[in-house]
Amino acid sequence: MLLQQNWVSPHWAWHSLGKSFLLFVFLMLQTADLEARRGHQFVWKAGPWGRCVGDCGSGGLRSRAVWCTHAEGWTTYPANCDQKDKPESQRRCFKVCDWHLELFEWEVSGWERCGLVPAAGTELRAGPCVTAQHGLQRRAVRCRSKGQQRAGEVEIGYQTRQIRCVRSDGKNAALSLCIQDPVPLTFKSCVIAKDCETSEWSPWSTCSQTCAWGDLTPGFRSRRRSVRSVAEGAGKQCPELEEREACSVGGKELLQPCPRFAWRTSEWKACQVSLLLDQLDPRQLKHAGLCGGGIQTREVYCVQISLEPGMHRLKEVTRPVDGKLCLSPAPSASQLCNLPCPSVCAVSVWSLWGPCLPENCQDHHGRRGFRMRQRQVIVDPVGTLAGCPHLFESIPCEDPVCYEWITSEGMCVTHHGKCGPGSRMLKAVCKDQKGEEVPHYLCSHLPRPEILACEVPCATDCVISEWSPWSQCSHSCSSKNAEGSQSRSRSILALPAEGGKACPPDRALQEHRACNNHPCVHFFWEASPWSSCSEDVLVTALNASVNWSGENTCGVGIQTRKVFCVKSSSGQVTPKRCPESIKPEAVRPCLLPCKKDCLVTSFSEWTRCPTACQPGNASAVKQSRYRIIIQEAANGGQACPDTLYEERECEDTPICPVYRWKTHRWSHCVLVPDLVRQALPGHSEACGHGLQSRAVTCLSEHNDSASVSDCIRWAGAMPARVQECLVPCKDDCTFTPWSKFTACSSDCESTRSRRRSLTGRSRKRDKCQNTEVYPQVETEQCPCEEFTSQPHGNWSDCILGRGTSEQQLGMPSHGGAKECGEGVRLRAIACYDKSGRLVEPSHCSSSGYIEESCTVPCPFDCKLSDWSSWSPCSSSCGPGVKVRSKWLKEKPYNGGRPCPKLDLKNQVYEAVPCYTECNQYSWVVEPWSPCKINSEQNSLHCGEGIQTRRVRCVSSAEDHGGETVPSALCNQAEIPDVMQKCSLYCPSECAVSDWGQWSRCPQVCDPSIMQTRTRQVLRSSASTKPCPEDTQMKPCILNQNCFQYQYNLTGWSGCQLGAQAACGHGERRRLLSCQRSDGATVSTQLCQRLGLEKPAQTSSSCEVGCTVDCRLSAWSAWSQCSHTCGTGGRMFRSRSVQLPAAGGGRPCPQGGQCGDGLQVRNLTCVVHDASVSAASKPVEDALCGELPSKESVLQLPCSVPCPGDCHLTEWSEWSSCELTCINGRSFETTGRQSRSRAFVVQAPEDQESCSGQAMETRPCSGGKCYNYLWKTSLWRDNIRTVWCQRSDGVNVTGGCAPGMKPAEVRHCSPACTKPFSYCTQRGVCGCERGYTEIMSSSGFLDYCMKVPGLEDKKADVKTTAGKNKPVNSKMHDIFKGWSIQPFNPDGKLKLWVYGVSAGGFLIIVFLIFTSYLMCKKTKQHQSTPPQQKPLTLAYDGDIDM
Repeated sequence: MLLQQNWVSPHWAWHSLGKSFLLFVFLMLQTADLEARRGHQFVWKAGPWGRCVGDCGSGGLRSRAVWCTHAEGWTTYPANCDQKDKPESQRRCFKVCDWHLELFEWEVSGWERCGLVPAAGTELRAGPCVTAQHGLQRRAVRCRSKGQQRAGEVEIGYQTRQIRCVRSDGKNAALSLCIQDPVPLTFKSCVIAKDCETSEWSPWSTCSQTCAWGDLTPGFRSRRRSVRSVAEGAGKQCPELEEREACSVGGKELLQPCPRFAWRTSEWKACQVSLLLDQLDPRQLKHAGLCGGGIQTREVYCVQISLEPGMHRLKEVTRPVDGKLCLSPAPSASQLCNLPCPSVCAVSVWSLWGPCLPENCQDHHGRRGFRMRQRQVIVDPVGTLAGCPHLFESIPCEDPVCYEWITSEGMCVTHHGKCGPGSRMLKAVCKDQKGEEVPHYLCSHLPRPEILACEVPCATDCVISEWSPWSQCSHSCSSKNAEGSQSRSRSILALPAEGGKACPPDRALQEHRACNNHPCVHFFWEASPWSSCSEDVLVTALNASVNWSGENTCGVGIQTRKVFCVKSSSGQVTPKRCPESIKPEAVRPCLLPCKKDCLVTSFSEWTRCPTACQPGNASAVKQSRYRIIIQEAANGGQACPDTLYEERECEDTPICPVYRWKTHRWSHCVLVPDLVRQALPGHSEACGHGLQSRAVTCLSEHNDSASVSDCIRWAGAMPARVQECLVPCKDDCTFTPWSKFTACSSDCESTRSRRRSLTGRSRKRDKCQNTEVYPQVETEQCPCEEFTSQPHGNWSDCILGRGTSEQQLGMPSHGGAKECGEGVRLRAIACYDKSGRLVEPSHCSSSGYIEESCTVPCPFDCKLSDWSSWSPCSSSCGPGVKVRSKWLKEKPYNGGRPCPKLDLKNQVYEAVPCYTECNQYSWVVEPWSPCKINSEQNSLHCGEGIQTRRVRCVSSAEDHGGETVPSALCNQAEIPDVMQKCSLYCPSECAVSDWGQWSRCPQVCDPSIMQTRTRQVLRSSASTKPCPEDTQMKPCILNQNCFQYQYNLTGWSGCQLGAQAACGHGERRRLLSCQRSDGATVSTQLCQRLGLEKPAQTSSSCEVGCTVDCRLSAWSAWSQCSHTCGTGGRMFRSRSVQLPAAGGGRPCPQGGQCGDGLQVRNLTCVVHDASVSAASKPVEDALCGELPSKESVLQLPCSVPCPGDCHLTEWSEWSSCELTCINGRSFETTGRQSRSRAFVVQAPEDQESCSGQAMETRPCSGGKCYNYLWKTSLWRDNIRTVWCQRSDGVNVTGGCAPGMKPAEVRHCSPACTKPFSYCTQRGVCGCERGYTEIMSSSGFLDYCMKVPGLEDKKADVKTTAGKNKPVNSKMHDIFKGWSIQPFNPDGKLKLWVYGVSAGGFLIIVFLIFTSYLMCKKTKQHQSTPPQQKPLTLAYDGDIDM
């Protein structure tokens, strides 16, 4: 270029020559100066090497100062020294890393003998040290390894491979032909493989169990080994570091057999009706006095029993143990019971007041007595403190009489003649107040009546009847306002003749007297309730003297009560007002209730403290123990202790050691050596990808060096010690190292950044300026303890009450177990850190679960109202029915118990028999009026007439006795006559008395037996006219004048419960009535008077079954997680059935419907005497000795898939080896074989929860080429089966081309869219049965037309069916082509149809005419035909009929 410039510009050429000349002169002077310097001897001087800096390991550098000096010692410019002789100022060195300090230590020997310090110029010699002289001691010092595993030493090597260019036919070709493709790498750095090294096994640990249970729960022992060096590269990974085995060697047990265990129970607690009613309706708990069916519970616990050696006797330890140790089924902890319903004392009505009696009939001097009435106890009281009311009432009276003369009158004997005054002999008998005959001397203090004056009317005298009985007393007692009175009357039977004895005046025909003149107050003894049974001094002494044998008897005590006399109107009065003879007792003996002390078991053993170590920040672990009440205290016995459960913190709980990995700086990037790289095709430049390593050491909590095994066990996986690195090539973009990240704030949302810049030639390259490809600023989120969570697994069941997160592990759930309502369901959380590594769930959630509220719908049972009041008894006399009802309040839903059968008004009824006394109301008659003669027709005022009387209905009730009530309450069929004919005998006529009572017919009515009644002649006739008859007779005819009686029983009533009972023990009753032979119900007193035998049983006990829902125990504590780390773990809890469902109650849940579970069978120890007929008898399990080895497995694991869970089937067999082929030709020597398994899920969305692969493959050798073809079955109803078949005849699920798959369903083209059309087997559209095809000119179906005449056949079942369902039978298609078609395509009838119709009409006319001629011809000779049977025609629905 200089020459070109000189030719172009002479000015610039001369100017350049001047500059060149000056440069030449300068160079000549410098050369002369150098020659002079060389002559003065300049040399290089070097300082000491500095310390090794830079990357630790072999990548360190050390430097030193190098300068140029003159021979005289002064320093000059470096240029004065020969550059060829310049010493190096830097060299590589091995820099000791921090972790090297942890690997090595100084080893020092012991100090040698002390030697004197040598004098100047003399040698050191060993000699004895003298006191006060200084000497020297020496020792050897060397650096040695600490003997631990060198975790940081990773050897990096290289790998090479050959490459070749291959043609499409598999033959090799020149590499230049493949030059268009990037040349594959032929070398790379790698880690030298090194197997994991472990230590020897430690000794076996002690067995996990202290005794042997056979194969059921074997004990285990374990041993461990530690890692000496971890695997590197492709080296063999570390084997298992822990080994477990059963505690037996060679089949010989190393443990003693465990003791046996058996179930024990406490006594049953009191029957609680509330536990049962709470299942039905909790609102009923408000009612007091609950009774009937209930539930009683008891404690069930497991105890240890052992067989004393040589004694064959069981020894029991009462301390409760874990129930899992008792293998037999646990006894029931609940049972149904019955709490007797309290029944109130029921008493009869009061009897009539008795006569005035003295307190003691032996004391004849008392002038004061009592009239008494009484009532009886009908139903004894049960379960009530209140006893029966008083049963006796008394009224003080004067002149009491114990005995009296009872007289019977004889005939009246006249003193003179046949009429006139006379006397009547009396027969007297001494009787007591009960009507029983007693010796005569008891009545000796009373005058004995013997003769009674009387008079026989003469023929002309007036005749008067006998006195009637005294009427009923008008009042039951006397008061200031009312006094009781009663009357009797007699009537004139015959009028006197002239000169005869006249009739008495009217007032003499009636008599009145006072009755029930006692005051309306009465007295009775009242008693307080009995006191509790208490000890009595005398009785206790007697018990002590009798109980010499020392037996534990409870003895006899006394009960007392207060007894006082009560006046009905004013309260308590002096005891003298009440009869002493009926005073209730105030003291009675009783059995002292035995004192029952509270019995409790011993405390159970403390629950085990965890043997595994606990984290240092974990809360204190507690252990607990408990004891169980076997018997509650009663009757003043020793009370139960307050403490049944104790808790304490575990002592000496091991704390988990803390170890951590410490990582050191990465080494420099190690590439493939230059010699290797140069000899292989590819990159020759020392750049590209390589490997770099770093040291990883283990540190303890106090930053001391620790074994790698400890970190592997406690700190997790070892961090990576090798990573890829990149050495940039000359064409690569080079950068400065990244700067440090900017500072972060405390907020996790903040970011930090770092920078780098281009270096060297990269700054001028355009490609390096692209910041998207080569970023120079890098921004990232600030490092923060960020964790992400993902739900894992399925939702748990809805857990009622407290969630798992709120329950401490190992604590059971207490309180009543809810079965429905609000709860939570849980889902496990898989917690990951930023790197995607699984960490403790507590980092993401305090509980480790996602909680979601859920609801288990509560079943609501049918709700009925309370019972209404009982209706009145349907009968006023005898047995009837009374009814009560309930009505529907709420219908059942959510699976509640259904309602009983309801009527149209949504009511349910209950009817029970009732009985009404027939004599509650009775007819009372007043005396007959005098005989009224019709005086207009009879001047003598005698002869026949009419007399009347009043009849009223009165109540016989105690408090309303004698009161007149409406006549409708009395039996209208038995109303007495109010009018009758009468006779008033005329003077001088024979006069007779009224008829007496008819004699009784026998109990068995017999018409041959006569019933008679008589009357007496009171006055003889003065004329010859005879007296009327004095005797009448009539036969005893059944149901006319003779009746038979019998007791009649109603049917049994339903089971009647107490008012406050819902179920349990009750009583059913049947009522007793007296029935007359004509069917009428009469008073039971008639049957009682006849002495008829009563039926034995009128009531019996019964039971109404209780509707009991399944009763479950409380949930146990949650089990430990089934996995110690990772995902897929489960926790379980269980509960047991305490009382099975009964009476239609809600059943028990059938265990887990899905998931992992156990199949359980029972094993019972029995004794058998080996006879054929004898049955085996269960005995204590300890008597059977050891369990059999293999046959006695009582639990077998099982699994049932859960909804929503993902389950994988077992792997299929490996397929045959197959090559990838094209047209039967393979291009590879190694084949593949595969196997698969299926995901079992209930919903497609559950596929996401499946972990694991559904198919896996592996390489194989010796494969074959296969062809795949689609195969089809024959068409059937336009459907066929299509499958893929391999060339070896095996049916497979893949391999055939999906696009070539034949159709599985045949469709007509065009589609059959016309109404009533369908696709036939021939692939064309046809019409359903009952329709005919109308074709278009193109040959396709135009429409389907209904065959005429079929629409009126409503009974055509077959045609109707054809409408609804296409007929796809082959026969239909076969005959459809040649079936008779009566219509043209245009819808008009064909000509032959008209011809057929005309011919059919002529045939019908001919048949009618022929039939007419035949019938007419045979009619003359026709006889009466026999009776024809009716003919029944059946129509099968065919249109041909």
